[in-house]
Amino acid sequence: MTARYEATVRVKGDSSLIQKVFAAEDTAIRDKASYKLKKTPEGIVFAVQAEDSVGLRTALNSITKVLTIIEKVGRIR
Repeated sequence: MTARYEATVRVKGDSSLIQKVFAAEDTAIRDKASYKLKKTPEGIVFAVQAEDSVGLRTALNSITKVLTIIEKVGRIR
């Protein structure tokens, strides 16, 4: 895959929970995009690469959907 698009998403907070949840996720998305997680002192950084804008949007949507679930479950506790 040749990445024409790149994006970085930074999430501050409980990085261990985010890492555990995303460990089960597939980081390659339909051969159009992929992302990597990196733990930082402040939280997690997602480095997203995509072939095209559709792949970029798909990867970002996938990440934000899981983050939304983590937020909602955190409120229930």
